[in-house]
Amino acid sequence: QVQLVESGGGLVQPGGSLRLSCAASGSIFMINAMAWYRQAPGKQRELVAQFTPGGSTMYADSVKGRFTISRDNAKNTVYLQLNSLSPEDTAVYYCNMNLYAYSDKDLIPKSYWGQGTQVTVSS
Repeated sequence: QVQLVESGGGLVQPGGSLRLSCAASGSIFMINAMAWYRQAPGKQRELVAQFTPGGSTMYADSVKGRFTISRDNAKNTVYLQLNSLSPEDTAVYYCNMNLYAYSDKDLIPKSYWGQGTQVTVSS
């Protein structure tokens, strides 16, 4: 019933920018946290950026100063602005949300994943 749909990935030159979007649909009561992960071939999935339950932002050292996470609560959407991209940023980017859905018994919070969007940085 709840699903996260990602968009915005693509091919970009080094130094370029992209803006990723992740929209949650369904009967959502409250979103506790939002985050972006990425996974490159042969590597573990890593946390890139997140909103904490308290509303603060956190960034991995590798992207700090270049990426910006933002959100539109009215649209249940989280964004990731990627600037000054380098080939090392090439990966599949996944969004994740921990949320309460009206369909959940006793409003038990659960985590949901987007389908992933490919970001390729190459000349």
